[in-house]
Amino acid sequence: MFATIKTLIRGIDARAEERLSDTYAIELIDQKIRAGEADLTRAKQALAGLIQKSRMETRQLGAVTTRIGDLTERARAALADDRQDLAQAAATAIAELENEQAMRRRTVDMLEQRSLQLRQSVESCHRRLMDLKQGAVAARATRKAQGAHIGMARGEASGDTLGEAEALINRVMSAEDPFEHSEILKDIETGLSHGTVADDLADAGFGAPTRSTAADVLARLVPKN
Repeated sequence: MFATIKTLIRGIDARAEERLSDTYAIELIDQKIRAGEADLTRAKQALAGLIQKSRMETRQLGAVTTRIGDLTERARAALADDRQDLAQAAATAIAELENEQAMRRRTVDMLEQRSLQLRQSVESCHRRLMDLKQGAVAARATRKAQGAHIGMARGEASGDTLGEAEALINRVMSAEDPFEHSEILKDIETGLSHGTVADDLADAGFGAPTRSTAADVLARLVPKN
């Protein structure tokens, strides 16, 4: 029973951690990129140090090789002149220099090998960082799109904002015109009082006019002789 509870708690913690990681995914990506850039900078500095050391050892190796060649020529000349003492001293120096030469050659080979390995690691890390940065750009764009969709979904859940606006427009456009309403009521009242029948008869010339017309007004305005 206790083991089952521990398993459930670990599962809950794992889901909570995943939700937290999803929430701060962009921030975590940026943090990882910054850490990778710092590691890459340190690796570049180490590579520069190895290359510098390798060049220095190569120069020292060249100097030793030059000294060996010079002493060898001088030793030959001493032997040719039957100066065994000088030739012996030169041979001793040459032997020591050859030992130093072998040691420095091994050092140069080791430094070049390490430089090559570290250079490959630096290039690989650089490519991965470039890919991560491009991925971060895509992730930010995706997160913004997701935020827009979430906002629209929330709007729909709380009442479609656009739909509400359309409904308001329809309500305004379909609202009754009070002036037109009053005119209709007036026509209804007139019809109920049979006033339109009298108007029709007066317009036909039967009986006195029930209302003023433009012709009546003009007739009054024309001067009488």
